[in-house]
Amino acid sequence: RCLLKMVKGNIIVPEEILSFCCNGLQGSTSPPRAREPGEREEAPGAMASPSPARNPTEVQMSQLVLPCHTNHRGELSTGQLLKWIDTAACLSAERHAGCPCVTASMDDIYFEHTISVGQVVNIKAKVNRAFNSSMEVGIQVSYEDLCSGKHCSICKAYATFVAQGSLGSKVRLKPLTPQTEEEKIEYSIAAERRRMRLVHKDTLKDLLTRSPQETELETRDGSRAVPAEKTRVESVELVLPPHANHQGNTFGGQIMAWMENVATIAASRLCHAHPTLRAIEMFHFRGPSQVGDRLVLKAIVNNAFKNSMEVGVSAEAYGQEMSVRHINSAFMTFVVLDQEGHPRTLPMVAPEPGDGERRYREASARKKIRLDRKYVVSCKQTEVPLSVPWDQSNKVYLSYNNVSALKMLVAKANWALAREKEKVRMYTLEEDKFLSFRIEMSVCITASRAFSLLSNLRRRHEWDSHYVSAELVQKVDDDDMIYHVVSQKLRHENKPQDFVILASRRKPCSKGDPYVVAFRSVTLPTHPARDEFTRGETLCSGFCIWPESEEMSKVAYYNQAMPGYLNYVTTNVAGLSSDICSTFEACEKFLLKNKEDLISRLQD
Repeated sequence: RCLLKMVKGNIIVPEEILSFCCNGLQGSTSPPRAREPGEREEAPGAMASPSPARNPTEVQMSQLVLPCHTNHRGELSTGQLLKWIDTAACLSAERHAGCPCVTASMDDIYFEHTISVGQVVNIKAKVNRAFNSSMEVGIQVSYEDLCSGKHCSICKAYATFVAQGSLGSKVRLKPLTPQTEEEKIEYSIAAERRRMRLVHKDTLKDLLTRSPQETELETRDGSRAVPAEKTRVESVELVLPPHANHQGNTFGGQIMAWMENVATIAASRLCHAHPTLRAIEMFHFRGPSQVGDRLVLKAIVNNAFKNSMEVGVSAEAYGQEMSVRHINSAFMTFVVLDQEGHPRTLPMVAPEPGDGERRYREASARKKIRLDRKYVVSCKQTEVPLSVPWDQSNKVYLSYNNVSALKMLVAKANWALAREKEKVRMYTLEEDKFLSFRIEMSVCITASRAFSLLSNLRRRHEWDSHYVSAELVQKVDDDDMIYHVVSQKLRHENKPQDFVILASRRKPCSKGDPYVVAFRSVTLPTHPARDEFTRGETLCSGFCIWPESEEMSKVAYYNQAMPGYLNYVTTNVAGLSSDICSTFEACEKFLLKNKEDLISRLQD
């Protein structure tokens, strides 16, 4: 276009350049050159093999870290990284929604490494699942060293965005269809993450209710407590057009960057050093701010643990009418690193009476919740201990882990048909550490009725001969229950097995989702291992039930075989026994019988 303008301005342009420019705009090039003798004609597409289809919502961003992006140590400012993360995630959300989107919340972010000047930040974002008017966007951040070619993961984050129509009205989103195995896993677990976000505040309140009300200050040798008031910071920012989207709403990433800035100052006032941000806790935006707003940002150190400190930050918006709107609150965890990169011991904090003591106690509760989420929710399934101790404070995360583990197993792509006996089909999945099996059949029963029957472990002995009894130990809530199960003796054992099992049930979140009943082992102080039983464990097992019609359902049972159970599974897979198939056929008879019993009672 520039060349054509130059032509109109009476500037002479070589004919070859002008011809190339005009033809290029039409999608063609100059005439092909003549082939040399003996030169072979290349087949179409020989220069580049077709790449696999990409997720249409996927956004990739690469940013070179320049000195203007870094702090005094030459490391990328976390605030700048948060702005890039939010921008990439928002573009992905808008690709799916087809309209402007705003940041609603961000899950926990753990920063594993720092990024130096001259390195490249690579961000990949894509929509995992769309709900009614909100969607979850998964973000992966890594850095690349251009000199050494080294790549390293920085963090993984999940953000929730809301689509907005004209005048700020919510937009109903079209459903998302996952294609790859990874996308199917993320799609399935997104519903569980959404459930966990919704109960986040209740989890904190419940933990504080059961904790001692008196504030116990930690004692640390050789350290004087610093009054929390000395760490207080207040700053103001004017929202200008570069800080906002085309609708005039302030970018969520920009607000997070400003909050990170004041939090860093507050942390520095406690330790008199330059702190490093290690984690940001899950937070929600309570409302939007617009161009012209004055954002007042306040930060204070809530609590200082031995090697880390929590800083609380709030953002309030003042418009021209000077009315105050609470935009967001966040809690950030900082450490101070020594010359070798190890966290230093921090001074203690003396909280102010009243609200200061409340924030001090809440910071301790949030630390426990963060550890629960990080090591129960965020870890890979193979890294989670089998029988995790159960208590009220981690019930939400154990339930999440239970259901998400089963959903991950269901979404695996490499299931192979091992046996087929009449209506029963048995599949296996071989992975590095586990052999899993799936057994399924279609049953003439509604999915909701099958779900109700199979989620009650106290009735399992009616169709599963391996079960002797199942005692309901604790009803956690309507969806989670803990049972003490006694099973038959194994062939190589001289006493029966017992299990303490968390049973988590979920109804479909949207059309196409199955009914889910997930099982995993937990430990309870009221039910320790006893001499008369061999304590058994289950890592991941359960039922998924899909409605096929109004009266037909596909019922599937999944089990990740533990070592003590492996011989039994392989014997059935190899065809040397039909015990698993026979048990599942008994399950079908149980479902049909109880379906008829229900119909008879309704008729009576």
